[in-house]
Amino acid sequence: MRFIITFLLLISGTASASDEQLKITKLADNLYQHISYKNIKPWGMVGASGLIVVDGKNAHIIDTPWTQEETEKLINWIRSKGLIAKSSIVTHFHEDASGGIPFLNKSKIKTYATSQTNNLLNLKHREQSSNEIPSTTFELVKGTIEIYYPGPGHTEDNIVVWLPKSNILFGGCFVKSMNSKNLGNTEDASINKWPASIQKVINKYPNIEIVVPGHGKVGDINLLKHTAKLALGVASNKLLKQGS
Repeated sequence: MRFIITFLLLISGTASASDEQLKITKLADNLYQHISYKNIKPWGMVGASGLIVVDGKNAHIIDTPWTQEETEKLINWIRSKGLIAKSSIVTHFHEDASGGIPFLNKSKIKTYATSQTNNLLNLKHREQSSNEIPSTTFELVKGTIEIYYPGPGHTEDNIVVWLPKSNILFGGCFVKSMNSKNLGNTEDASINKWPASIQKVINKYPNIEIVVPGHGKVGDINLLKHTAKLALGVASNKLLKQGS
């Protein structure tokens, strides 16, 4: 019951600011969701989510918008609130999480990614983060922001971010929304390993109340279970095809 009440309050109590390509919505005290949009064939305009976590006067970004231009707008919004853009976490190497790295580096805002992510960015001839996440579990801000690498899923390098003060998990593209009927872009996915990686997250954070996916609507722990089910279905179909 506590979760249901909390979730309804979050949804009904949102406040937002937006332009054509960037939308910012308040999810909870000291927590905002940013959504940027890009025209991706064959899907059309695709919205990608990230978060802004406020800790005192500092703002920490989880995943950048698609582009440098939208990232600049996000930084301007943060500064308009009297906050300091302190750092940014990149949850995987795809552009919907890392497209703003060059602008952030140029602006001397610390960017954090795993060595895996930086290696993959380098292979794509794209700019890398200025700082590397040194361990599987890493506390960026004590008691406020924890980063965890559960294993491969959407990509080999995907990480999740746990916000213990609000029991909110940012799953990024590692987690699908409840409206998702398939796994979406699986070009770099490890489908067979994805369900086990999902279970590691559930085991590590049993108190999850809210889950924010990389695309689509915010939900609860069922988003993780839904994603694992989708991956298991794809893996099973592949085995059936191989056996036929």
